[in-house]
Amino acid sequence: MHRVAPQIEAAVTIPLLHIADATAQQLLTDGIRRVGLLGTRFTMEQDFYKARLEQLGIEVLTPELEDRDLVHEVIYQELCLGKIEASSRSSYLQIIEKLSAGGAEAIILGCTEIALLVQQNLTEVPLYDTTAIHAEQAVAYALGK
Repeated sequence: MHRVAPQIEAAVTIPLLHIADATAQQLLTDGIRRVGLLGTRFTMEQDFYKARLEQLGIEVLTPELEDRDLVHEVIYQELCLGKIEASSRSSYLQIIEKLSAGGAEAIILGCTEIALLVQQNLTEVPLYDTTAIHAEQAVAYALGK
């Protein structure tokens, strides 16, 4: 729910480790400057995620409207319900390939559940699992690194 991150940051005195910032740091470390973003409709269409990446010089590509609708529906109608469908995996991989063909150097898996459906061994396009990246940043922060 990083849509409300600014309100949380304003209300607390401890740092907020924003998932988009953690992802951006990893992308920049890896030299990625143009990335495809998959997630819920809110994540793909609203600025709370994309704008943070763009402020750091990362261009964000999102799927076409029909593909955004499919990505969103699969998250809520299948993945959140524990359903892993081969046809949905195939559709996601096609969308990943379209984003890559459109210039994306990598793909952000911007929703926890997407990694249940697609993994790196299924595509040559680099995938960035934001859940793992965010958790690693939290551990590093907690350990003072």
